Amino acid sequence: MGKRFITSVMVVMMLVLAVTVVSAQTKVIKIATQSPLSGGMSAVGTDIKNGAQLAIEQLSASLAKMGFKVELAPFDDQGNPDTGVANAKNIVADPSVLVIVGHYNSGVQIPSSEEYHSAGLANISPANTNPKVTERNYLEVSRICGRDDVQGAVGAQFAKSQGMKSAYVIHDKTAYGQGIAEYFKREAEALGIKVRGFAGTEEKANFDSILTPILASKPDVIYFGGMYDQSAVLFKQARQKGFKGMFLSDDGFDSSDATKIGGKVLLDGKGTYYSTVSGPAAAYPGTAKFIKDFKARFGSEPQPFAAQAYDSAALALLAIETAAKASGGAVPTREAVAKAVRAIKAYNGITGTITFNGKGDLVKAKYFIIQLTSADPAQWSNNKIAQVLDIEPPK
Repeated sequence: MGKRFITSVMVVMMLVLAVTVVSAQTKVIKIATQSPLSGGMSAVGTDIKNGAQLAIEQLSASLAKMGFKVELAPFDDQGNPDTGVANAKNIVADPSVLVIVGHYNSGVQIPSSEEYHSAGLANISPANTNPKVTERNYLEVSRICGRDDVQGAVGAQFAKSQGMKSAYVIHDKTAYGQGIAEYFKREAEALGIKVRGFAGTEEKANFDSILTPILASKPDVIYFGGMYDQSAVLFKQARQKGFKGMFLSDDGFDSSDATKIGGKVLLDGKGTYYSTVSGPAAAYPGTAKFIKDFKARFGSEPQPFAAQAYDSAALALLAIETAAKASGGAVPTREAVAKAVRAIKAYNGITGTITFNGKGDLVKAKYFIIQLTSADPAQWSNNKIAQVLDIEPPK
C-alpha cells in the first residue's frame, strides 16, 4: 500500500511537472481589437472583432509551432473617444499585447492611437479613413483601407456623373463625418455643383428643424457625412417629407442595419448611394472562402470591414512571426513587430494585395460606389456596385 501511494504521488508530481514545463514553453501573446460591440454601431463593430478572431483561429499554426499561443483580446470602444482612450491605456499596459486591430470610428482611433504610439504598439486599422490617421507619420499606425480626402472626392465626382447640379451637405460633427463632408464639398464646388448648405448635427431622432432649410433649398442630392444610425433616419424623414432627389453618403452608411432603419423609402426617388473603401465582401476575388467560413463560424453574413479585419489580423500574425524569428524564437518587442508590419510588401490578402507606403497608407486603395437595391437587410451584400476605382493616396 505504501509503495502504491508513493508511486501514485510520483506520477502526479511528474504530470504536474510536465504541465508546468509545457506551460513554460508556451508563450502567450495577444492581438487586441477595439470596435463598437454595443450600441447603434455594434453590427459592424462586432464583425470587425469576429473577422480578427477568425484569422487568429485559422492562421496561427506557424506561431503555435514556435511555441506561441495567440489569444484575442476584444475591447468595446462603444464608438466613443473617451472609452477608446481608456481601453487603449489598459491595452498598452498588458505586455502580452503585440498588435491592436481597430478601430471603426476615426474619431476614436485618432486619440486612442496616441496611446499606442507612446507605447510603441502596432495599430493596424481595417476601417479608419480620416487623413490624420496616417498623416502623423507614426511608425505604429497603418491602415488597409482608403482615405476620406479621396473618398469624399469620389462621392462628389459620382454625383456630377449622375447629373446632380446642386447639393446640401450634412455631417455628424465627428472627425470622420465632418472631414469627409468637407472633402465632398470641396470637390463638388470644384466640379461646379452648387452647395446650398453645409451643416453639422448630433440629432439622431427628429430632423424637422434640419430638414426645413434643406427641403426649402431644393437640392438635387443630400449628402451625409457620418454613420448609418443617423443618416438612415435623416434620409427616411426627408423622403417622408417629399424629397425626390438622390441620397448619397459614405462608408459610415455601409451596414445592413441602415435598411432596418430607413426601410423601402430609401429606394424611392433618385435612390440611395454610398461610397465605401470596403465594398461588399463578395466584391473581392479572395473572399469566397472567407464568407463561407465566417457564416459557418458566426452564423451570419459578414458585415462591412469584417474581411478587412481578417486581413489586419493576418498581417499582425505575419509581423509577429517575422519578428519572433529574427529574435531567435523569443517573444519579440513591440518595436520589432511595428517595424515588421510596415515592412510587409505585396501581401496577398483576401481583400487584395497589401503594401504600405512610408506613412502607413496602402500604395493603392479601392473605392466603391454602391447603389441600395433592396430594403431587405439579408440582401445587403447584394447591393449593386455602381463604380470601382483604384486610387493612390495623395502625395
